[in-house]
Amino acid sequence: MKPAKILTAALSGCLALSIAWAPAASAADAAASTEAAQSSKTDIINEIMEYLEYYNVEGIDQDTLIRGAIDGMVSTLEDPYSQYFDQAEAADFGHAVDLEYVGIGVRLVYTPKELYIEEVMSGSPAEKAGLKRGDTILKINGVRVDDTAGDELAGASGTKVTLLIQRNGVSKSYSVTRSEITTSSVTSTIIGSKIAYIAINGFTQTADEEFSTALDKMRAAGMKSLVLDLRDNTGGYMDSAQNIAAKFMDAGIMMYTSDQSGVLTPVTITNGSKIGVPVVVLTNEYTASASEALTGALRDNKLATIVGTRSYGKARIQSLIPVSDGGELKLTTMKYLTPSKEDFNHIGLAPDLEVKGKTAQLITALQIAGLTGITASGDNHILDINGAAFAGNVGLVKQGDKVYASSRALSALVESEVSWDAKNKKVLITTGAGTSYGFTLASKEALYQDGETFIELGAFKKKFPLLTWSYNAAQNQLKLSVK
Repeated sequence: MKPAKILTAALSGCLALSIAWAPAASAADAAASTEAAQSSKTDIINEIMEYLEYYNVEGIDQDTLIRGAIDGMVSTLEDPYSQYFDQAEAADFGHAVDLEYVGIGVRLVYTPKELYIEEVMSGSPAEKAGLKRGDTILKINGVRVDDTAGDELAGASGTKVTLLIQRNGVSKSYSVTRSEITTSSVTSTIIGSKIAYIAINGFTQTADEEFSTALDKMRAAGMKSLVLDLRDNTGGYMDSAQNIAAKFMDAGIMMYTSDQSGVLTPVTITNGSKIGVPVVVLTNEYTASASEALTGALRDNKLATIVGTRSYGKARIQSLIPVSDGGELKLTTMKYLTPSKEDFNHIGLAPDLEVKGKTAQLITALQIAGLTGITASGDNHILDINGAAFAGNVGLVKQGDKVYASSRALSALVESEVSWDAKNKKVLITTGAGTSYGFTLASKEALYQDGETFIELGAFKKKFPLLTWSYNAAQNQLKLSVK
């Protein structure tokens, strides 16, 4: 039997599954007794199956019956991370963990009002067809979109999908041919005064090598600090996470694991290397599993400041166990704790600094990393920071002659905190010195839409003169700057 591959699974609504195990061989009679008991239990399963097959008036499909029995056994574990895969499902799961799929190569964002493209992957069919980030998808194959529309972009390689796109108020149809796509697990760039930004999108089998290459590139560019983005990273192979942790610390404990015995075993790093620069880690509610293991290791070893929101809370490890029918059993075999022995399962890891909103999180992390001059530009779909493209937006809203921007983005730019005074229907911006400024809905200095607040830029600049802004009406683009 092949050795089980250790991994932490991507978030999904997985069913449970079971595994066959061999009885311990301590004495011949004990082994025989155990084997007889196991055989008796198996006989009952076979007996029921024979009755169903022989007597059921509707007839049964044996393969379906067996699969139902397997899924039923696994479901008794009440473990959302354990699951049985047949051969095809196992292959699909492996592709998903390694960020491989068939599609057009876009990252989508759903809002209560629309579906739009947040990212177009380099070299993808979407890029070749002319799609751009920020495009709103109105129809897919002639059907108006809903909250499941993204599923319709998947399909067999070589098939086409037709999209009706709206861009700058103009609608146009695009035909895109689906193909096999492998998403890079690591992206990187240098921002401003030698601040490195590295995002890990998933802990694939090659993520550690990709991270090492990116880190070398950042060092060659003169890296003085690092923002490590683990937002929306739902996990993957734990050994990749451990190898990446070794790029931050020369020696120490990455985490503790325990199996059925409950005994805690330290997972140590002995031949690593010190990162040598300040590190800020970005997390959100979709930072899970191996991402949380890396976050906990960097936090507890005092190697990084954590910014964002509380992580998902998956402190369990699955093993992929080959099954004789060519399938695989993904089974929770271990729990893990952070170096400080925190079990955060179903709880998540709390950030050192809680910040909500993609754009505000990124701006805050860059400021902590040492970026002093920041220009954020875009609209209600896209975001550029100092000329580099990122996930997020500036929350642009145009009403008549008034221009509004996201209160979270604005508060982050001026290094303040934002809150909502529901009683007085007022947005409050509180500076680090404790001074609060209010922007009311009644005065039209603020807006409240779909659970988000926005501030009119003329009113904001009066109270925060360090902010400069400009609006390009022809391109519907907003630029916000703080020097």
